[in-house]
Amino acid sequence: MKQQTKTKILKGMWWTVGVLVVIVATLGYFIYQRLYSPNTRLQQDDFLYIPTSADFETVVSLLDEKHLLVDEATFRWTAQKMNYIDRIKPGRYKVKSGMSNRSLVTMLRAGKQVPVQLKFNTVRTKVQLTERVGEQLEVEHTALLHLLDDSDYLQPLGFTTNNALALFLPNTYEIYWNTSADQFIKRMKREYDKFWTADRMRKAKQAGLSPVEVSILASIVQQESNKEDDKPIIAGVYLNRYRNGWKLDADPTLIYAAGDFTITRVLNIHKSIDSPDNTYLYKGLPPGPICLPTQKSIDAVLNYTHHNYFYFCAREDFSGYHNFAATYPQHLVNASKFQRALDRRGIRN
Repeated sequence: MKQQTKTKILKGMWWTVGVLVVIVATLGYFIYQRLYSPNTRLQQDDFLYIPTSADFETVVSLLDEKHLLVDEATFRWTAQKMNYIDRIKPGRYKVKSGMSNRSLVTMLRAGKQVPVQLKFNTVRTKVQLTERVGEQLEVEHTALLHLLDDSDYLQPLGFTTNNALALFLPNTYEIYWNTSADQFIKRMKREYDKFWTADRMRKAKQAGLSPVEVSILASIVQQESNKEDDKPIIAGVYLNRYRNGWKLDADPTLIYAAGDFTITRVLNIHKSIDSPDNTYLYKGLPPGPICLPTQKSIDAVLNYTHHNYFYFCAREDFSGYHNFAATYPQHLVNASKFQRALDRRGIRN
């Protein structure tokens, strides 16, 4: 009887152990499935943009809007177990096809976002710049514009509301999507300081200009020509006028003063626009850049060509290059050729 009792007890114990093993295995498989099984479905990798101040429900909504999750419930369960619900970090995250809940939550909780390749060029005004940046970053363009119109904010950076555009150098920048307006401007100031090397500062001083003034002149030169080898010669013309106390008489400043960037032919009526940007009315440089000059345009001013030209006019072959002259009579000959070419093409304004 005792032996039979022992046998029954052992059998019961083994049965209990077996049941427990099955339960543990089932639970382990359940947890494994929720944590490690693929739970994203994409034909190609996609980006998830989590805004500043977002909560967990916002994150889930954003994932649902893009149909990125196979099973929302398992994602919620994993997020809770991994303590992500109260650790939301804004940013731009790359979601790959076949990611598990664990890998997805780990990435989001750690804030391992992918930076934006921020680009801005062919910018004419502060509004255009802030809108271009606002299209690529989370920051509202109005918040950025507010800082660029704040003289107290700009003064410690060495700029004014008129010349603030000189701070920005067209390029491609790796920058986090959720960068604030203040962080963005200070990042651009670091890039600006990096660009203005001792060699460039020396060349600016030799030209008799400050770095900001170089950028202002470069913006005019850039609007005069898209030919890089023509720009140093044009820069030399303007510097000859500037040093001799002449008005710059730069047509692109009239277009900027008019605020109409569709103008293709500057007329005498444009020369009467009363604006500090009108270099036909006022001596010296405009108060700020008339566009965002490229680094090549800035270097063209710093490495301007030394010559005795005071005049230039677009070539009549519309090649984009210019004819240069040291005297006004010679300039009139060149200008007449170009004006006749405009008339033949029917370009009036």
